[in-house]
Amino acid sequence: MAETIKVLIVDDISETRDHLAKLLSFEGDIEVVGAASSGAEAIAQAESLHPDVVLMDINMPDMDGITATEQLGSRAPTSAVIMMSVQGEPDYLRRSMLAGAREFLVKPFSSDELTASIRQVYARERDKLSRMTQAAVVAASAAGGSSIEGEPGRVVAVFSPKGGIGRTTIAVNMAVAAANDLGKKVVLVDGSFQFGDVGVLLNLNPKNKSIAEIAGDLEGVLEPESIEPFVVNHSAGIRVLLAPPSPEMAELITPAGFRHALEVLRSYNDLVVVDCASWFSDVTIGALDVADIVLTVLSLEITSIKNMRLFLEVADQLGYAKEKMMLVLNRADAALGIRIQDVEQSIGRKVDHQIVSDGRSVVFAVNRGVPFYLSNRDAQVSQDILRLAKAVVGDYAATTATADAKAAQKKSLFAWRS
Repeated sequence: MAETIKVLIVDDISETRDHLAKLLSFEGDIEVVGAASSGAEAIAQAESLHPDVVLMDINMPDMDGITATEQLGSRAPTSAVIMMSVQGEPDYLRRSMLAGAREFLVKPFSSDELTASIRQVYARERDKLSRMTQAAVVAASAAGGSSIEGEPGRVVAVFSPKGGIGRTTIAVNMAVAAANDLGKKVVLVDGSFQFGDVGVLLNLNPKNKSIAEIAGDLEGVLEPESIEPFVVNHSAGIRVLLAPPSPEMAELITPAGFRHALEVLRSYNDLVVVDCASWFSDVTIGALDVADIVLTVLSLEITSIKNMRLFLEVADQLGYAKEKMMLVLNRADAALGIRIQDVEQSIGRKVDHQIVSDGRSVVFAVNRGVPFYLSNRDAQVSQDILRLAKAVVGDYAATTATADAKAAQKKSLFAWRS
């Protein structure tokens, strides 16, 4: 027999509460255990009744639904909130999700929409609890081979100031190389929240498994057990934290929250590889700040070289030490008419690593959703990736205290540029 889902209805209009209760009374697996007319009353009832789902109106006079939801997160953490509102603007959705709501219903909604949302949210929360319990066991057993007891792991941000350079391909294959040949515990994070391609390159598209699922928890007390249920295990030997499934959900991830997530991930992994978006934002800069190494990728194209020169100037203004920056020339092919020496002269520093141009192997692997490092390990491009992975996980010069002090005092990029 199916479990009964206990529901608390919160709305300041008595007719609405009665209508919702009547709709749900026809469902054999749903029981309305209480009704509240205010946010404060909802919190009190949730603490005593322990409902599985709280139907929360967003606009109430004494305490709005968003504030009440935030407080429920700590005072009734096992109760999942479904927000209800006559206003369906993206800002209401974003604020609700950041407060911890699991679903958002725009009034008026049908009985089918209501019951489907309740059942889906309940099922996700039960599944989440189960996965968290399993993850806690896995994390505890793996602690001996991770960085929890010793030095924290290394965060590597892969960035390019121009799209289409092969940034994501490098990030994915370098992570795979570090895990398979160098024996590292690696987590790959898709930091391009609007249009990330990590899942495509790895043939991953799991439901309800992305950083968006923990958006409301990122700035609070975040433990490995909270993240692990949403990290996908891949057959290539790495674990992956995917970008949100839709572009509008990118707004759920705040700069502070993303930085916090990366710090937690480094606490129990050897290597955290972040595939950053190819444009400046507070979230991207936050990842660059946290990173021990910033892999900056360019190609033998005039536009790529120009953008790289500008980025290095910005990096200097942001206080990043030169040792933190590692320049990678992708698709290195002198036949394109630009010599590496010309590139180095233009950007004012040496290229640290080169990756050969091998469009056939790379594109074939991308279209199959299989990293070329696994499908064609003997290829020159794979060997170049392995050398890059060794450089990333090996010893490197620490960022100087002076640079750290500069970074601590810097303003945001947008304030600096204004």
